[in-house]
Amino acid sequence: QVQLVESGGDSVQPGGSLRLSCAASGFKFSIYAMSWYRQAPGKERELVATHTYTGGEITYADSVKDRFTISRDDAKSTLYLQMNSLKPEDTAVYYCNAYHYLLDSTIGEREYNYWGQGTRVTVSS
Repeated sequence: QVQLVESGGDSVQPGGSLRLSCAASGFKFSIYAMSWYRQAPGKERELVATHTYTGGEITYADSVKDRFTISRDDAKSTLYLQMNSLKPEDTAVYYCNAYHYLLDSTIGEREYNYWGQGTRVTVSS
C-alpha cells in the first residue's frame, strides 16, 4: 500500500535548524511531484515547498524561500526539507505530499494525492 512517513520534527530555539525526512513506498516515487505542507494551530494547511521531480522545478513559499531547502533522493524514495534560521511562526505540523496527474489516451484523466501522518515542529524560546 501507499505509505508516506515523516520524521525529524522536534522542538528547537529560534535561529536553529532541523531536517525533515519523508520515506515513501507503494508507488512510483520518481514520477510524482513531492511537496511539504504545514499546518499551524488555528490555521489552514499551507504549501511550503514543491519538488516536481529530480532535475525539475522547485518552488517555495515566500516566507521560507531563503531559509528552507527541499530535496529528493529517488533511489531511496525519500523527500527532505532542510530548515534553517527557524522562526516561531514556523511552528506547525509538517506533512509530506505526493501528487501525480495522469492523462491517459484510453482512460482519460486521473489524479493521485497521497499524504503522510505529519511530524511536529515547535520553535520557541
